[in-house]
Amino acid sequence: MQTSDELRFDDGEQTPERLKGQLSRLVGFTAAQTHRIAGEALRAVGARKDHFVALAALSEFGPASQAALSGRTRIYKSDLVSVLNDLEDRGWVRRAPDPADKRRNVITITADGERRLAELDHVLDGVNEHIMAPLSRDERAQLFDLLGRINAHLTTPPDHA
Repeated sequence: MQTSDELRFDDGEQTPERLKGQLSRLVGFTAAQTHRIAGEALRAVGARKDHFVALAALSEFGPASQAALSGRTRIYKSDLVSVLNDLEDRGWVRRAPDPADKRRNVITITADGERRLAELDHVLDGVNEHIMAPLSRDERAQLFDLLGRINAHLTTPPDHA
């Protein structure tokens, strides 16, 4: 049975050196740990990651159809229905028929939803602070900049000219 110390990525006796040099493995391991920590923090306040994601998209971009919200949040349409049911049951979003097309719904964040989003922002700010504790303010900014540049590079189609 492995102890928590044996699961640490940087434990030299447990992780072969060549694996430590694989960016995809390091980033994947870091992502798994950060998702776990954020998920635990959100569950402690009765929320899920997708609650935060949907509320944040509605707050920033305004009302949206379920299809548009699915695209913005990258939550599968079938999963989004469950998320929206939870959010609507708690009064954080409102679904109403689209005046332009009665076959679809438009989702809008409510005032209570905005307050809930602010609470979740606060929880996740604490998570970010915990995760990034070993880094200075400048290092944190640099990390975000570097990861943003890598992601922008990877999402840009290669030039086939």
